[in-house]
Amino acid sequence: MLIQLAIMGMLAALLPLTIVWVSSDSNKYRKLVWVTAFLTFDLIMFGAFTRLTDSGLGCPDWPGCYGHANPFQAHASISAAEAAMPTGPVTAMKAWIEMIHRYVAMGVGVLIVSAMVIAWRMWLKSKRQDTRFSPWLPTGLLGFVCLQGAFGAWTVTMKLQPVIVTTHLLLGMMLLALLSWLGTRQNERSPVSDAALNLRTPAALAMVLLVVQIALGGWVSTNYAALACADFPLCQGTLLPEMDFNNGFALWRDLGKTSTGEFLPFPALTAIHWTHRTFAFLVVVYLAWLATRAMKIDGLQKTGRWLLIAVLVQFATGMSTIFLNWPLALAVVHNGGAAFLALMLTMLNFQARIPAQAASDRAATRFSAA
Repeated sequence: MLIQLAIMGMLAALLPLTIVWVSSDSNKYRKLVWVTAFLTFDLIMFGAFTRLTDSGLGCPDWPGCYGHANPFQAHASISAAEAAMPTGPVTAMKAWIEMIHRYVAMGVGVLIVSAMVIAWRMWLKSKRQDTRFSPWLPTGLLGFVCLQGAFGAWTVTMKLQPVIVTTHLLLGMMLLALLSWLGTRQNERSPVSDAALNLRTPAALAMVLLVVQIALGGWVSTNYAALACADFPLCQGTLLPEMDFNNGFALWRDLGKTSTGEFLPFPALTAIHWTHRTFAFLVVVYLAWLATRAMKIDGLQKTGRWLLIAVLVQFATGMSTIFLNWPLALAVVHNGGAAFLALMLTMLNFQARIPAQAASDRAATRFSAA
C-alpha cells in the first residue's frame, strides 16, 4: 500500500513538474517554488471542501483507506460502512474526496523535496555564494510539511478533534506563507522606496492579526458553528446574545462535546461565531488601512492594490455566507480568500524589508572598498 501511495504522490506532482520543465522561464527554480505555492493554495481550498462536505472521515484510517491505497480497492469496506450507517461519515464519494486531498498533499511533499534538492545542488555549485539558493528554508519546509502530514493523520485518528483540525489548517496557511516568502525571494526585485521601512512593524502586526482571525475562522468551521448567528449585523436579534465562552473555547475536547464529555451547548457555538465575526471588523479595517498606505509607496503599489482587493472580497464573501445560509461554494471561496490574504501579506512583509537589505548591501560594499 505504501508503495502505491508513493506512486500516487509522484503522479500528483507530475503535472506541476512538467509545467516547470517545459516553461520558458530561465529560472526554473523560481518557477518550481511558485508552482508549489499554487498547488498548496489549491490544497488549502480542497481541504476546506473536504471539511465542509464532512469528508474528513471518509476513510477512517491513515494514510490509506481501509488499508488500501484507493477507494476502488476498499470498495467492500466502504459499502459495508455506508450500509450500516447511510447518513454516516463514510460514503464512496466522501472516501474519494478524502483520498484526493491526501494525494494532492503528497504531491506538494514531492515538489518540496524537489525544490530542496535543487537548492542544495545550486548552492553547493556556487560554492555557497549564491544566496538565492540558500537551502535552509527549503530544508525547513520539508520538516514543516512532515509536521503538517502528522497533523493530517491525527485529524483522522482523533476523529476530527477541533483543536487538531484547526492546527492542521493553520499549518497549511503557514506552509503557503513560507513558500510565498521563498518565491518572493527568487523574484526580480523592483526598486522600493525607503518609505517602505515604515511599514515593517504595521505589516508584521497585520500578519499576527490575520493568523488570529484564521484560527478563529478555523474554530468556527471545525466546531460547525457557522449557522449559530444567521442574521447580520445582529446575532439572534441582539448585539450580545447568550454566549458560553468557557465551553466554546475549551481547546482539548471531542467534536461536539464539552471537556467533560457532555454535548456542546448552543450558546458555546454562538460564542465561537460571534467572536470570529466581531474580530473580523478589526482585521478588515486594519488591513484596508495598511493596503492603502502601501499603495502610496513606490514599489509596493501593486501588492497594496491586490491586498486591498483581497480584503474587500473576503469581507463580501464573509457577509454573503451569512445572508445566503453558508453555501458550500462560497464557504470554500472564503477559505481561499484567507489563504490569498496570507500570501499577499507575506509578500508585503518581504518587500517592506528590501530597502533595509539594500542599505546593508551598500554599507558592506563601502566597507570592503575602504
